[in-house]
Parts: sequence; C-alpha cells; structure tokens
Amino acid sequence: MQFDPEKLDTIVIKIGTSLLSGRLAFEGQVMEAVVKEICALKKAYDLNILIVTSGAVGCGMNILGMETRPTALPERQAVAAVGQATLMHYYETLFRSYGDGLHAAQVLLTLSDLNDRRTYLNARNTLQALLGMKCIIPIINENDSTAIEELRFGDNDTLAARIAVKNNANLLIILSDVDGLYDKNPREHEDAALVPEVDDITDTLAASAGGAGTITGTGGMITKIEAARICMAAGVHVVLANGHHKNIIRDTLVGVAPGTVFVPSETAISHRKRWIAFGRAPHGVLYVDAGAVTAIQTHGKSLLPAGVARVEGEFGVGDAVAIRTPEGKDIARALVNYASDDIQKIMGHRSAEIESILGRKDFDEVVHRNNLVIL
Repeated sequence: MQFDPEKLDTIVIKIGTSLLSGRLAFEGQVMEAVVKEICALKKAYDLNILIVTSGAVGCGMNILGMETRPTALPERQAVAAVGQATLMHYYETLFRSYGDGLHAAQVLLTLSDLNDRRTYLNARNTLQALLGMKCIIPIINENDSTAIEELRFGDNDTLAARIAVKNNANLLIILSDVDGLYDKNPREHEDAALVPEVDDITDTLAASAGGAGTITGTGGMITKIEAARICMAAGVHVVLANGHHKNIIRDTLVGVAPGTVFVPSETAISHRKRWIAFGRAPHGVLYVDAGAVTAIQTHGKSLLPAGVARVEGEFGVGDAVAIRTPEGKDIARALVNYASDDIQKIMGHRSAEIESILGRKDFDEVVHRNNLVIL
C-alpha cells in the first residue's frame, strides 16, 4: 500500500527498543538513520512528525555498565532517569546535525496523564503547539522514572497508538527488528510467512504474536497488535516495518518496503469515544452474559444490571471499565453509572428493582450506550 506524502498531514513514528539495542545495551545507528530520513521528509513535505521512542532504560544500562535489564521497579526507574538525559541529547544532536534548523522537544507521559480528560486535552494541546512551531519534532517517551507498574503503556507501542489517535495522525509507523507480522513466530518457525495486510484482528491473528525479543525490551508483537487495534478503530493506518532496512520510512510510504499494513475502519469513532476507549486505563471489569453481548454488539444497546454476571476490581461512578464476554474476551470499554459495590448488589436484577436494593435509583443502566465503545 502506498501513502502519498502530499495527502498526509501528521505521522507518528515509533522507534522500538530492539532497534536501539545491540551488543551493548544501547546503540544509535538506527536512530541516526531514522532521524536523517525524518529531516528529509520534513523538508520535502512539511509534515507534522512525532517520534515515540524507547531506549531510556537501555541508554542508562549502557552508561552504568549493566548487562541485564533490572527487574525491580525502583532500580529500573532509576536507570531510566540516568538514560533519559543522554537519549534526548542524542536526538537533539542528530536534529541539529541533519535538520537544517529542526530541533527536538522532550515530552514525557504516563498513562495517568491520559486518564483525566483535562490532562488528556492539555497533553494534546501541548503537542499541537509544538507542531505549530514548524521547526520542532516532539520526542515522546513514557516517563519510566515515575510510572508505576499498573500504569505502564507496554514498550511504548500503546503510547504511540494513543498519540497517533490523539493528534489525528493519518499514519503510525512502528519500527522494530522484524519485517512485520507473521502467521507464526519467525524466530521459531522457518516456514513463517509475512502477513502483508490486515483489516480485521482476529483471535487467531493475535495468538500468532510472541513476547519481547531483546534484553532491554518489554513488549513484543502482542503490544503492536493492540496498538494497531486502537488505531484501526480511530481511522488511523498502521504499518509494522523493520527499522534496520535502509530508507525504511521512504520505502514504507511508497509501498516497496516489506511490512504489514493494518487498514482502519471506514468509520472513525468520535474524539470523546476515543478517550473512553483508549484514553483511560480500565479500573475494573464487567463480565456480561450472552444476551448482553448480543444487545451491546449487535443492537447498540446500553448495559442493564440484568446483563451483568460478575464484577472484577474496585471502581467509582464515572470510572472506565472493560466489558468482557463470559469467556473473558474484551468487547468494549465504558464509563459506569454505578460504583463496583453497587453493581455487585444490583447485577442480575431488573432496572425496576434498583431502588429497592440500593435505596435509590440514579440510572436505569449500569452503562449508557453513549458512554460505551465497542472494540
């Protein structure tokens, strides 16, 4: 698939840990090659370009002479803090060298920054202001030094997807050390075949994904598939490609590089529903019965208490939750009208019984369809 740069407004490029890691914990050859390409692309077409980068932990490991990735969260956060300054120094130096007036801007985010709609919009406004300066390339990374384990994005793939969705990007290019998505793990199966295009992420497709592949990596193909799922729902194309290939960005745009293209839905969801689905971390899970699954997925109905079979986690009114089938498959994200304790009391009951059970009835629905997004 080809992408005409003249018709693109904003692209996001994610540089994975595997590209910044080699014999040492951090190596920068791929970073330099990608920055050169970005500078040329920016000069030729004046695109809005955002980079989502990994590498802070690997860079810190290199500085500290560490051979294995730290497992304890405080140590990992400390190593990331050491590496982040040097990582950004490398980016700024490269853009000064090849950018003809381009500069890097550091933006550090945690998932909690996107959970609140006010900070969610503020982050978007900041990025838009940086892009409006025309000479700035935002370099975005997860704030590893402060993010707690429960709020991590996952090797920055999910972060890249949310940044792409948040900023109305046309395209997200995820650069890794493999050519794209295979029908089997290519590290384990010699007959694995590259999947050139995906328009529906099935359970079988997701099952073909493996785990992290480097000593500094935390993600893998599964996080890239989840990133693609987010973008597809929001109308954003995603390409998985190998950052080791020369001129990978140019060749990806003209459609000659090997890779996997994820084709988005023809109808993109609204910004508010993007925030519900992808801008907030679920605080809990509502397992629903088969009848509720059909009502939600097929008929676009609200979730009533009668359809709730089980509640997992603790959450309050207005918090985000995942909605799952009896088998545990995610089908939706939603904002709840009742707290978890109250839902446990009214689940399985008719809406008319809510007041007699709780002593009040704020809503007929546990989740109103306006606050529900089908994945």
